[in-house]
This record gives sequence, C-alpha cells and structure tokens, in this order.
Amino acid sequence: MAKDEVQDQAASELIDAKIGSLMDWRGATLARMRALIREADPDVVEEVKWRGVPVWSHGGIICTGETYKSVVKTFMKGASLVDPAGLFNSSLEGNARRAIDIREGEMIDESAFKALIGEAVALNMSRKTAR
Repeated sequence: MAKDEVQDQAASELIDAKIGSLMDWRGATLARMRALIREADPDVVEEVKWRGVPVWSHGGIICTGETYKSVVKTFMKGASLVDPAGLFNSSLEGNARRAIDIREGEMIDESAFKALIGEAVALNMSRKTAR
C-alpha cells in the first residue's frame, strides 16, 4: 500500500471514530454530509486537521465537517462559490468563508449541496491549472 493510501485510510478511520464519538444528531448529520460529499466527488481525499476536524479535499480543501454543540458546519471557501439554492446561512460577510450551519432536525437540499461540492472541486482545479 502506498504512503498516500495509508494516510487516506488513517484519516478515514479518524473520521469514522469522530462520527462514532458523537452519540447524537451531530454524528448522524456528519455521516450524511460525508456520504453526500463522497457521492458528489468519488475522488475526494479525506483528511483530519486542526485538532481533529474532518476535511475533504480535491486539489485543495473543498469543505470541513466541524461539529459544535448546536451546529454541524461545512465549507471554507464558500464566498467564491455561486449558491443559487441559498444553502449558505452563516459567515455571510466573510471574504473567504461562507458556511452552511446545519442544526438538529434540519434537512439540507442534497442536490444543491452536491452541486456546491462539484463547484468547489472545479474552483480548486481551475486555480491549480492557472499556476
């Protein structure tokens, strides 16, 4: 197994553990968002950064899976993305970050979320090829 594959597997296992440690709605929400991210981008790379925060990357960071007491928060570069469905509902004044805060009992438009993932990947790849 290549070094990158080992790192990817270790990160995936850490994310599994994080989800398993959240014994409430946050774990289920994070697991669902993870599944949607993987559906939207089968080539996504799972990482863990910043004291255990799940991060999904493809040519750069796509989004995060931050968990707080009352929300599960996603995205970092949302200010650069078009959001026709209006999913971004937090950090709306930021220069880089736009977040989707998901609260207990809330459902997210899955198609719109997957479209944002695809848009984030396309943005990362366009920046990578522009260098």
